[in-house]
Amino acid sequence: MQKLSLKDWVILLTIVPTTLIGLFIASYFSYSSYTNLNEYLENRSRSIIEPIAISATKSLQEKERSSLRELVNFAHRSQSSLVKSITIFTKDNQVFVTSAYHGDTEIMRISVGDQIPLNTQIIHHDDHLILRTPIIDEKSNTQVIANNNLQQVTLGYVAMQIDKNSVQFAQQNQFLIAFSIALVGAFLSAILSITLIKNVTRPITSMVQAVDRIREGKLESRVTGQLIGELNFLKNGVNAMAQSLGDYQDEMQRSIDQATLDLRESLEQFEIQNVELDIAKRKAQEANKVKSEFLANMSHELRTPLNGVIGFTRQVLKTPLSDTQRDYLQTIERSAANLLAIINDILDFSKLDAGKMVIEKIPFSMRETVEESTILLAPSAHSKNIELSLRVVPNVPDSLIGDAMRIKQVLINLANNAIKFTDKGSVNIDIDCERQNDNIAQLKITVHDTGIGINTSQQASIFEAFGQGDQSVTRLYGGTGLGLVISQRLVKEMNGDIGFISNEQNGSTFWFTFQCEINPIPDDALLSPSALKNKRILYLESHTHSRIANSEILESWQMHVTPVENLEQVTAALTNKKQFDYALIGHEITPTAINELKQLIVSLKAHIPSIHLAINSNSPNLQEALLVLGAKSCLSKPLTPEKLCKSLVPEHFDFANSLTEVLEHKVPIKVLAVDDNDANLKLINALLMEQVSEVLTAVNGQEAVNICQSEKFALIFMDIQMPVMDGISALKHIKANSLNEQTPIIAVTAHALSGEKDKLLKEGFDSYMTKPIDETMLRHTIYEYCDLDLLGTQASRARILNAEFSASEHEKLPTDNLLENTGDNGTISIVTSSIINWPLALKRAGRKQKLAQDMLTGLIESLPEVKQDVTESLASQDLERLKILIHKLNGACCYSGVPDLGKMVHQIETELKRGAGIDELEPEFYEFFEHVDRIIAYSTQALTEIETISNKQED
Repeated sequence: MQKLSLKDWVILLTIVPTTLIGLFIASYFSYSSYTNLNEYLENRSRSIIEPIAISATKSLQEKERSSLRELVNFAHRSQSSLVKSITIFTKDNQVFVTSAYHGDTEIMRISVGDQIPLNTQIIHHDDHLILRTPIIDEKSNTQVIANNNLQQVTLGYVAMQIDKNSVQFAQQNQFLIAFSIALVGAFLSAILSITLIKNVTRPITSMVQAVDRIREGKLESRVTGQLIGELNFLKNGVNAMAQSLGDYQDEMQRSIDQATLDLRESLEQFEIQNVELDIAKRKAQEANKVKSEFLANMSHELRTPLNGVIGFTRQVLKTPLSDTQRDYLQTIERSAANLLAIINDILDFSKLDAGKMVIEKIPFSMRETVEESTILLAPSAHSKNIELSLRVVPNVPDSLIGDAMRIKQVLINLANNAIKFTDKGSVNIDIDCERQNDNIAQLKITVHDTGIGINTSQQASIFEAFGQGDQSVTRLYGGTGLGLVISQRLVKEMNGDIGFISNEQNGSTFWFTFQCEINPIPDDALLSPSALKNKRILYLESHTHSRIANSEILESWQMHVTPVENLEQVTAALTNKKQFDYALIGHEITPTAINELKQLIVSLKAHIPSIHLAINSNSPNLQEALLVLGAKSCLSKPLTPEKLCKSLVPEHFDFANSLTEVLEHKVPIKVLAVDDNDANLKLINALLMEQVSEVLTAVNGQEAVNICQSEKFALIFMDIQMPVMDGISALKHIKANSLNEQTPIIAVTAHALSGEKDKLLKEGFDSYMTKPIDETMLRHTIYEYCDLDLLGTQASRARILNAEFSASEHEKLPTDNLLENTGDNGTISIVTSSIINWPLALKRAGRKQKLAQDMLTGLIESLPEVKQDVTESLASQDLERLKILIHKLNGACCYSGVPDLGKMVHQIETELKRGAGIDELEPEFYEFFEHVDRIIAYSTQALTEIETISNKQED
């Protein structure tokens, strides 16, 4: 809202009130004058008409027109300024005489039906008045009785028309005079207001303008002129303020000039420092590049001979040796493995520090992952006679999507530390599900030990790089101090957290959480052997955590478990006359405990037909000695569901008949598979031929389009990156003009960045599969996109679904056998390592040994040529050719058991797709060539071992 100025206020408080008051007074007096003149006119008219009515009584009775005419004419003439006409009407409303014969007597006549008024009647019109007065015979003796009242006789009435013009003129004059006086008053008020404005507001306005100029910086401005009273004081104040501001500005300007001079000198110093910092930054970047190259080179130079040392040490351990020689060689193997673990920790730390660690998202089994970890940890725990126990809470989802290798890395790191710093007691591992919704599960893994603990002063630095509790810990237990730092960063990459609770000499509890996606199509079903349902088992275990964990496994199979923790409770359970089908004895292996265990087996044989042992040792000689005493099986702790099931009901793992039945019933459909990699095409063709009746193949998109012009398919599996025509272009041609416009087309690719799946689905693909192709996922895809009911194969649907469970269970047996395929000294062969992993190759080839051997052999034979091509592409900086080579190799690694090389190739392709340059990936290519050289170096040994394993399984 706009504020009013002083001038406006002067006008508002002087002229406006004066004008309003003058108008009010003028209106009041005009109205009073108007009313008074109207009353005056009415009274004067009555004074004329009423005497005429009285004087006309006798003449009207006697009908003397001449006397009445003289009367009305005289009255008219004497009052001619007001009277326009006087007319006397008879009783019957007829004109008797009138003073104006040419006047309008009708307006003076009473309307037909109206009565003659008893008193003077006045009727107002715009320019005249009509008055009517009755002529009454007051002397007549004749009376009229009406409504019990006596009334005088009316002889007629006098009507008179009065002119109002003179009165109206007088009223207008009064109005003009009154409002003229009001206007004169307002005019005088305006003159006084203007004088006031001139003497007061103008000086104030000039002061305001002077203040505005001062505010704009014109401090030399002053208010001039001689003013009166308070205005003069105000003028002096404004001028004094302007003078003070001018002095202050001068002083401030001097300060600014000095500060500017100082700032210019500082900026010159900053510029020098920026140049020095830029030089230092470049040197740091060059040093960082040199560090990365150094780490990659040292990794290559150190790990290559180390792998040779480890590999040939393992080979020598397989030969006949004396005890001393075997002990020396095992020491060499352990030392080399520890050195290799240190090198791997340093490389992982450098990758995390550079932000190049990639967390994969691939389907995996949670229980299988942690069980594999505990199997690897068991020998270390057994060597110290420590109880290693694993408990997976039943509500933990098993089929997840995430980075199983990194989860195992963190778990093994924490558990290794727990075993390292525990001399006696136990190490307990718990897996629980903290939160789960439709798509995401947050899991928590806890590792509790009874070791030396951590004191308060050491806890603050436990997650610092290259640091441990103190130097004595490093000297006594060894290690780089990187394990927990790497674990912490890996956990954060998996949207989780890590922490611990510890008291010195009271053990430690380390935990970490992480998030995984829930696999919408579970790969495997949990073991549930029907043969064990309602069977009774006596379970002896002194360690509480192991007893609870294994009891939960047995109870999940609907067995009746009687857990006991000492021999007295065993005796009590047997004296209750309960019949047990099985006995499971968990026992420590000490010199005195072995004799107790032998006696216990002998005493239980009379009561329980099937006795099974669980010991903290993996010594084959000890297990054979215990089996001789009558035990059906001797398991190495920690126990897993597969181990228990295999020992209690070995027949549960015989799937030959069910698999044969599944293979004999194929879905009667024709499928097209398109891939430019011969090995990939060979594998997908083999997998599809087990499930469908007919499969055609094509090596590029153009060939697939040509085939689709003449052949109709139920499903098409399409690779994305291919020569001649890529998968997306082929999709558009097939959907636009072919016999397969409505055929579901499934995208198959060896690599997928985040968002790539959505991109392919938007392009028109019906679904999406990643390499390596999983048989379960393949079965689900066929089931989902082929209407088996329309094909008349309702039974096939049930067979496919039943086959998923059978095949998934069958997958586990060869893996367990291979993991147990160790030398006499307990060392694991090269084909179960991360260099070449034969169980992984078998799984990815659908458990077909011949196909897996062909795929692995083909990959190994192609590596020298691939290495040469990649080297040439790097030398020529040919980025496009390099992308093609890496993509093809990634696809080949997806179907072969080469975990280390597959992971590195996957990481390189990820970075290339994200726009990384060749120079940025130089450390990764160093590691890539190292993995290739390692596979080539171990290939002969690995293929020989694989051939031996295959021959044993055939026998």
